[in-house]
Amino acid sequence: KRPENILGMHYFSPVDKMPLLEIIQHEGTSKETASRAVATGLKQGKTVIVVKDVPGFYVNRCLGPYMSEVVALIQAGVPIGQLEKAMKKYGYPVGPITLFDEVGLDVAAHVQETLSGDLGVRIEGGHPQALMDLQQAGILGRKSGAGFYLYPKTKGKKKAKREENPQVQSILKKYMDKDPQKLDDTTIQQRVAWRFVNEALFCLQDGVIENPVDGDIGAVFGVGFPPFRGGPFRELDRIGAQTYVDTMKSYADKYGPQFEPAQIIVDMAKQSKKFHPEN
Repeated sequence: KRPENILGMHYFSPVDKMPLLEIIQHEGTSKETASRAVATGLKQGKTVIVVKDVPGFYVNRCLGPYMSEVVALIQAGVPIGQLEKAMKKYGYPVGPITLFDEVGLDVAAHVQETLSGDLGVRIEGGHPQALMDLQQAGILGRKSGAGFYLYPKTKGKKKAKREENPQVQSILKKYMDKDPQKLDDTTIQQRVAWRFVNEALFCLQDGVIENPVDGDIGAVFGVGFPPFRGGPFRELDRIGAQTYVDTMKSYADKYGPQFEPAQIIVDMAKQSKKFHPEN
């Protein structure tokens, strides 16, 4: 009866450690209701951003293409050890394979499925059935004792060295490229991180987030986008809009339309604009 009083509050797990809170407002949410929710979040000690009610909200919406590209690279024959090291070198606190195992492969598969209807080609990359097959085999990540890595139970405080799960390769074999690619770390970093960045651009373009500052805050505090890079929009300012557009278009030509840059950055490249112009 009072839609103006309705909104969502999306906390990140584990709630006591993850600082971000997304306030989800629909078209009829009043400014007063949104303001109260923001104030509540701030009192809880959270870093708060306000986002539009769309599948994945902001952070997980950007994470979907990122994770799809990780699967695509695995299918291309990139060793998971190289993937982990390359993305940690880029500045992420954990590698993408570890992220899969910590989040849960069943959760990751559900996110991909949820986003596919809304993002279309932008979620493409890895085969959509790959994560489903792992899930059906009971390979769910750390919580099941086996994901991309094995997690044997150990007595005492001593942690066993992680080993790759050989069952993963046997299950994903049918999705692997016949000719494995040898990629350098920079290419891996760009293909993975810049797809996250591209979806952040679409979120700004489509009004999912209100401004680049919120986009930077959400990415850094919600998923650990490298803090020293300042977030996706500050990273774009550092890279340069034209360089980003040219690189993404070259990847689109080589790997598919999922790399097509958002129109907002294409337009900014033409005008040599930045998201955070110097004062």
